[in-house]
Amino acid sequence: MTRVLPGAVLALAVLSACTQPAIVAPDVEVLQSRYISDEAPYIALVTNVNTRSGSGDHSALIINGSERVVFNPAGTWRHPLAPEQNDLHYGFSDGMRDWFIDYHARETYRVEIQKIPVSRATADSALAAAKQAGPVGPARCTLSIAEVLRQTPGFESFPRVLLPNRAKGAFAEYPGVTTQVHLDDSPDDRSDLAGVVPEV
Repeated sequence: MTRVLPGAVLALAVLSACTQPAIVAPDVEVLQSRYISDEAPYIALVTNVNTRSGSGDHSALIINGSERVVFNPAGTWRHPLAPEQNDLHYGFSDGMRDWFIDYHARETYRVEIQKIPVSRATADSALAAAKQAGPVGPARCTLSIAEVLRQTPGFESFPRVLLPNRAKGAFAEYPGVTTQVHLDDSPDDRSDLAGVVPEV
């Protein structure tokens, strides 16, 4: 069961070693899966935080502009209804987002999401940068997100950082950030969800 703590950091992260090969879904699948959200445009930094050590282990970036996507650099999360092109997943509907969070939150990790409202043009600028960023190599998930942000209007001074917690701290300094923390008491072994295709 997932519990949301208001006032905490909104972040989505993936429990993964950055070791996956490049995946490039056909353009037709991407176009067919395009998801346009009713929410106002925003950028959200997602961080997987170890509940025992407090260390951040992975970063991802949700971008909601002309469409909503998740840039999950070097992550292992996959879904057949969220086609991927070089670490950028399309078709990121509300149900997909909720399942993405639930899948990664567990007894050993919490998922923190930090959300900043931006203009549609700013969100689309981040999306364009994310399209050019992947595929991302080992241990460079947070650095690749920092580089995407540095190409986005209003975030040009974002520091080049390698550690998820440092990125989380820098993101928190921007005005208008809202935060959530997602906790789950599911066991660390989530093999029970392997191959599951939930309704999204």
